[in-house]
Amino acid sequence: MSFDTLAGMLALLGQWTARGWLRELDRALAVFLAEQAPDAHPLVILGAALASHQLGRGHVCLDLEATLEDSSFALSLPPDGHQAEAGGSGEPPPVLPAAVLAGVDATRWQAACNASTLVAGGPGGTPLVLAGTRLYLRRYWQYERDVHGAIGARLKAGLARRDALPAAALRQALDTLFPEAPSATAQADWQKMACALAAGNVFSIVTGGPGTGKTTTVVKLLALLQSLHLHGRADADDSVRALRIRLAAPTGKAAARLNESIAGAVRGLRLDGLPHGELVRARIPTEVTTLHRLLGSRPDSRRFRHHVGNPLPLDVLVVDEASMVDLEMMAALLAALPDSARLVLLGDKDQLASVEAGAVLGELCRRAGEGHYLPSTRDWLEAVSGEKVAPQWVDAHGTPLDQAVAMLRHSHRFTADSGIGRLADAVNSGDVPALREIWRLPYPDLSRLSLASPGDAPLRALAIDGAVHQFVNNGRGRYLGGEALPPPVGLRHYLETLHRLQPEANAKQEVFDAWARAVLEAHGRFQVLCALRRGPWGVEGLNQRIAALLVDAGLLTASQGWYLGRPVLVTRNDYGLGLMNGDIGITLALPQVGLDGVPRLALRVAFAAGDGAGTIRWVLPSRLQSVESVYAMTVHKSQGSEFTHAALVLPEHLNPVLTRELVYTGITRARHWFSLASADPTHRVMEDATRRRVRRASGLLDDTLGRDMVGG
Repeated sequence: MSFDTLAGMLALLGQWTARGWLRELDRALAVFLAEQAPDAHPLVILGAALASHQLGRGHVCLDLEATLEDSSFALSLPPDGHQAEAGGSGEPPPVLPAAVLAGVDATRWQAACNASTLVAGGPGGTPLVLAGTRLYLRRYWQYERDVHGAIGARLKAGLARRDALPAAALRQALDTLFPEAPSATAQADWQKMACALAAGNVFSIVTGGPGTGKTTTVVKLLALLQSLHLHGRADADDSVRALRIRLAAPTGKAAARLNESIAGAVRGLRLDGLPHGELVRARIPTEVTTLHRLLGSRPDSRRFRHHVGNPLPLDVLVVDEASMVDLEMMAALLAALPDSARLVLLGDKDQLASVEAGAVLGELCRRAGEGHYLPSTRDWLEAVSGEKVAPQWVDAHGTPLDQAVAMLRHSHRFTADSGIGRLADAVNSGDVPALREIWRLPYPDLSRLSLASPGDAPLRALAIDGAVHQFVNNGRGRYLGGEALPPPVGLRHYLETLHRLQPEANAKQEVFDAWARAVLEAHGRFQVLCALRRGPWGVEGLNQRIAALLVDAGLLTASQGWYLGRPVLVTRNDYGLGLMNGDIGITLALPQVGLDGVPRLALRVAFAAGDGAGTIRWVLPSRLQSVESVYAMTVHKSQGSEFTHAALVLPEHLNPVLTRELVYTGITRARHWFSLASADPTHRVMEDATRRRVRRASGLLDDTLGRDMVGG
């Protein structure tokens, strides 16, 4: 087969698609473009198919240079680490991209693209755009331009907003919200400085790892903004129009979690001494919605009800878990914001990026760890906050974007002697020697076990009882805040809770609701997390094996269909039922009165409503069309959640999806206990994954597109 002809290239793409290496969508695009331009160079058609393929992997574009340097890593072809062996039919394996691109350099590929009527170097009507060595589908090039332009405009407007703030009122409000006096020896209060920076910008980011207080910070920020809005109004009362504030998150699960935590944070605000303090508290919203609901998603359409011609009616928008927001959604969100509205993004820059294309938060926070604050920003921050900005965070060449980003640096969840915290830090910094040292030390909150033994005995110990024997002193003797922590558990805990507390058929509804709350809480005590979907150590294989192990242990009566105790994960938003992608429910039983008038128990799936009030939503199993069992879930699906005990299962071989960000995200889903379960007896897979970072191809902040955003 010759790859120098269009027919040969299309035939190869067909082979890759038949093997599942490319999506049918990728091949169809290549065929369509070949029909539109029969004289197109095969390298252009190959680039188009691979650019489409990269969108499915989260990349905004195809990086020609990266592809030529290491096509296997850049493209993940074959996918999921599969080898390109011959199939059972005896047909030879498809040719790999490395062989197709042998002898091709970036200059030749660029020249082929530049000579094609399918490609332009910028604005126009071509389906493809070449920017340097990055090949885009035009729509995603435009998204990138739109996001860059919108953020750049807001950064420019930020200086005027900062200069207009009443400095004395700002200082008073910050001192009220953060009453601890600054210490000459203590580290600066980054929460306080984050509030000041966000108040002085139209666009701002607050980033930080788990337990650094992002939710606490944003609640105090909203109190600060409302207080400044009411500043100087001696007669302020309920008739005064408050700032219109909305809170949103990318998924229903993330929205529900923020909804539960923010209500308590608002109630706990100390506002003594703040003018109109109780009015300020009353004007802080506690209802969180999804971005799709906020923008007004339309069925079977990529468009939203709110857009540049119909902007959102708000003054401040806070988006939590912003690392999960993809490029297309960010473009839609920015387009729908009024020019005067503030946008505050919250998130952990080091977590996995969105499943869809783009890693917007990670790119915008690329320099967050070093601060890069201008001397003028330092002087202003110190004046309004009373905090001292250490010289290491100051940079005379800091960019406009740097002045809008605050990184919270102190974890309130993980203490200095926390194994989970130290492990997360080592992975996040790519420090493999530190990783090895951590496993040599007896951290009481960490365990490591091998799943490589014949049979499922290690998996049984992990899934059913959390492999508690692997922890120091079987997990006993740990204290938090002076109180003893319960030892780690496995799935047995929620199933025994289910059976022990199950009400009689004639019990009242509130008794069944209390039962559901107890079972859902017990289920959240333990979760198996996987890097992969397929294979024996992926979600699909492990869910089947764990269900069978629970049946063998007498904890379940069935492992197929609908049965009492089955936990399910919603995999697609269902607005009719009020369920969102990522919601977890447990199959329980509610009384149903038969024709003879006798109440009997019938299966229903119980979901937490996520309203902060403990409401339970009961759903008929037959109404749930997009769910799967969730004895194990992918790390991607776990984002926005936390579990008392999280167990990360890694496969026996390194896989393209195994990266530092995935391992870090898996570790930080654990609140008190973390287990590493590896099918590799040497445990080297984790070390190899720690050495690899996600490098999503994008040009959001490159020299040609992002100069006015990042300076230069």
